[in-house]
Amino acid sequence: MADIKGTWDPRFDAVTAALAASLDSGADVGASVAVLVGGEPVVDIWGGTVDAEGSAPWQQDTITNVWSTTKTMTFLVALMLADRGELDFHASVARYWPEFAAGGKEAIEVRHLMAHTAGLPGWAEPMAPEDLADWERCTSVLAAQEPWWEPGTSSGYHAVTQGYLIGEVVRRITGTTIGTWFASEVAGPLGADFHIGLAESEDHRVSFVIPPPPVDLVALNPSELVIRAMGNPLLDATYPTQAWWRRAEIPAANGHGNAMSVALIQSIIAGRGQARGVRLLSEAGCDRIFEEQIHGTDQILGSEYRFGMGYGLSSGMMPIGPRACFWGGYGGSLIVMDQDLDLTVCYAMNRMEAGLEGDVRGATIMLAAASVAAGG
Repeated sequence: MADIKGTWDPRFDAVTAALAASLDSGADVGASVAVLVGGEPVVDIWGGTVDAEGSAPWQQDTITNVWSTTKTMTFLVALMLADRGELDFHASVARYWPEFAAGGKEAIEVRHLMAHTAGLPGWAEPMAPEDLADWERCTSVLAAQEPWWEPGTSSGYHAVTQGYLIGEVVRRITGTTIGTWFASEVAGPLGADFHIGLAESEDHRVSFVIPPPPVDLVALNPSELVIRAMGNPLLDATYPTQAWWRRAEIPAANGHGNAMSVALIQSIIAGRGQARGVRLLSEAGCDRIFEEQIHGTDQILGSEYRFGMGYGLSSGMMPIGPRACFWGGYGGSLIVMDQDLDLTVCYAMNRMEAGLEGDVRGATIMLAAASVAAGG
């Protein structure tokens, strides 16, 4: 059996067993799991190695690129600004970012950015990978272009652009970058080891993600919209090995942390705005998450999604509780918060599976934790 490090309440033995089984089978190489109930850790475990070669064990302070799980941090920042009265989700984006009104986008509202319904899932101009580290280029191109469908009518996953869109609104309001604001107003107060833009001094702790198996794009037969959105630039799983990616602030995709750091932050949502004596949101501010923005088949992901204010809500694709929300990252990371159970569950790993929508590893861990928390 895999050597699992850390601590856990014996009631959650099934969670530890699930991680051990995943490591034993080779489904995981290195990973961490955190479960918080009432804002307090009941599971804080890790195991495996930092790379496929087994050169070093995964440690308590090992961090990795969690891809789109980073989006939950971006959502939290926006929710906090809205709760403080500095951001109106129903206001036009152009109120805060005047240049954004170009291309017929004057009526797009901030809530459309939050729910992937703005019609801006990619860039209209050719983008090189390193352009993702150029904030001004990324945001100015998006500000100038026309939406690719009628905003607000359907979702189309803004896999990378969402972070720049929300992040630029945050910058216009606060006068600072979203990564800087997040560090001082969120991660700092909660003592959470999560970074949007990683300092070189932290590189020694990074476990680089292991790219997923190659996908047969011909067999998938992607739509023109998917090709336009996801192929410019093509999201390459090797980017996190490059310094330009780690140093940049890419608020939809390049956050670095581990299961406990993600869970410490997102337990604020499960706790209706507070956790461990720190309040970042009012209860009413948390309620905004559950205002349904769109429900249907996502044009990019091709599956049924129900989006609230940023976070994914319960749907046929992800049947969670009525007061629960979630999101995950490319390759498998997952974070779920349930307010009825005051439960937060996070899984973060280095071995990626194919696809943007997660896989059974995180789901198995989440279900095991929820069963115990619900008294099952």
